[in-house]
Amino acid sequence: MAPYRTLEWRDNTLVLLDQRLLPHTVHYVTLSRVEEVAEAIRNMTVRGAPAIGATAAYGMALAALHSPSKTPEELRTHLEKAATLLKASRPTAVNLAWAVDRILSRVNALSTSNPAQIFEAVLNEAHTIADEDIRTNRQIGLNALPLLPPKVTFIHHCNTGALATVDYGTALGIIRTAHEHGHEVFVYVDETRPRLQGARLTAWELQQLGIPFQIIVDGASGFVMRTRKVDAVVVGCDRVAANGDTANKIGTYNLALAARAHGVPLYVAAPTSTIDLSLPNGDAIPIEERSEEEIIAVDGHQIAPLGATAYNPAFDVTPAQYITAIITEVGIAYPPYEQSLRQQVEQAKTWREQFRRPDP
Repeated sequence: MAPYRTLEWRDNTLVLLDQRLLPHTVHYVTLSRVEEVAEAIRNMTVRGAPAIGATAAYGMALAALHSPSKTPEELRTHLEKAATLLKASRPTAVNLAWAVDRILSRVNALSTSNPAQIFEAVLNEAHTIADEDIRTNRQIGLNALPLLPPKVTFIHHCNTGALATVDYGTALGIIRTAHEHGHEVFVYVDETRPRLQGARLTAWELQQLGIPFQIIVDGASGFVMRTRKVDAVVVGCDRVAANGDTANKIGTYNLALAARAHGVPLYVAAPTSTIDLSLPNGDAIPIEERSEEEIIAVDGHQIAPLGATAYNPAFDVTPAQYITAIITEVGIAYPPYEQSLRQQVEQAKTWREQFRRPDP
């Protein structure tokens, strides 16, 4: 486990590590209402698709705990409203909707009419989602090991470590696993404009883990691949369409194009919870647009001319043709992704069931 915890349920509250203040300040916030959870997701107190999913699940538990409903029917209606609120907080990361819908399905399957028992069932499902995330991330790292040489240099985009998950990490978890298994690891860390998740968060995590790295500006990745030996590009994802098109932090598409031009494999670390088989391709993935202030100002200081405007998509979509493989908790998916991803999702259902927490 990391010496820090992204999120934790404690005394019927949700405690989040405020990632807006890292790397200079480690500060936790305590949330007791679902409205606070939705705002924490929206303002990126918590970020990273798996972490957002688990956070939303606990947000549903808070909604159940503090519901004024008098009957189970009213409670279910209250939870559906909470689900709508949470889903609207950030639209691209499918884990959010996946976790919330999973909670609702659990509630709808209950035979009890006792509100306290419904709350316990919701909380138990949230704990299960959090437990699964840690187990999933560790297995993704192990599944990736055969792809990596003993001495391996990575380029990594955004932040996909313990901060982006409940613990351990996805793409950064692959790097961490290689390091822990004796590989000689070095990482070039994309700064990841405009919110600098690479420079602020990934660099901080690598320091905690004792893994050597250098930060590079996003636009340097092609030059680094041409002039330095890079063995692999590893990225996470916020949503994977049925054909393998992958939405991830803005800049991933450019990185994929540079990797293809230089013959460097690009691996996507994807818990099966991020695979959305309902979408045929990446054109159907909703792309969040954030405030232009994130681009024209840094830490509140205007860097662009007064009156300048900006277009600020938070994510882009990398076409499947530029992705070497998609690594999940149950194996490695290769093209054609329409077949391999569907197989991985089905296998994951059985894989998860064997670890399921018993009902309270």
